[in-house]
Amino acid sequence: MRIKSLSAFAGTLALLAGAVSFAQTAAPSADPFPPVNPKFFDAPSPTAADVDAFLKAIWGYDTNRTWRVEAVQKTAAPGVSKVTIFVADKSQGNKVESVRFFVTPDGKYAIADTVFRFGAKPFEDNAKLLEAEANGPAEGSASKKILLVEFADLQCPHCKEAVPTMDQLRKDYPDARIVFQNYPLTQIHPFAYKAAAMGNCVAAAKGDAAFFAYIKDVFDHQESLTDQLAETTMTNAVKAAGADPASVATCAASPAARAKLDGQTALAEKIGVDQTPMIAVNGHLMPLGGVPYETLKQVIDWDLKQGK
Repeated sequence: MRIKSLSAFAGTLALLAGAVSFAQTAAPSADPFPPVNPKFFDAPSPTAADVDAFLKAIWGYDTNRTWRVEAVQKTAAPGVSKVTIFVADKSQGNKVESVRFFVTPDGKYAIADTVFRFGAKPFEDNAKLLEAEANGPAEGSASKKILLVEFADLQCPHCKEAVPTMDQLRKDYPDARIVFQNYPLTQIHPFAYKAAAMGNCVAAAKGDAAFFAYIKDVFDHQESLTDQLAETTMTNAVKAAGADPASVATCAASPAARAKLDGQTALAEKIGVDQTPMIAVNGHLMPLGGVPYETLKQVIDWDLKQGK
């Protein structure tokens, strides 16, 4: 097992890299972890049970992964506790790695290389926020019981690569409501903002189905989002969606269109989106790029089970 990014502890696939302090080879026994020493639990909160519930929420989908809470200790900062856990993977010979993070006095947040929600239901706040504010074009069920929110940039090559993944999710979760939220990365993609604004205007004029036809055409011709061809590419995508290019262009340049798109960007940042493409599954934010589909599906199934 390789632990990847602790910023993704509660947000992505939570494999926790960068927070590993050391690794050791476990003894060939059923229990790879050292015994718990009570002297390393001098902080009043969180309890070991609190930490275990959090880990179960983010890691329970992986039946090969085991862990033990080894310490919950006071720190020099009043009320801030240091948590140490040992993690092992049965499929990798039970090699043990240690991970440390800090929990705030209110028990709601943890800090490692970033700040993330802590607790038995670490995705609950994001879920409520997205249910209320994720108002982008949608497909699938009208119900939000299963809410999949994709955050993408129309000029992002990885977002284009994620199209087959999203298509498969539509097939595998027919009862889900799938929402597309624009998150243009304007610093690196100069045409992403206008492409997103035009897409929102297509949706306003012709409905959500037209929007998805528009973004399909943009992705199909993404390599033509250049200084010479971007305007033609976006105009052709508007036509492919059945909308009027002149009306859409006027709409996209309006203050209302900018306000809507800026609101979508603000929502993404509020829940912790820092790259594209990403997907939120009932509030659990995960990357779409570079993750095997079966692993993604395993996490989604676990999240949905937890939400029952």
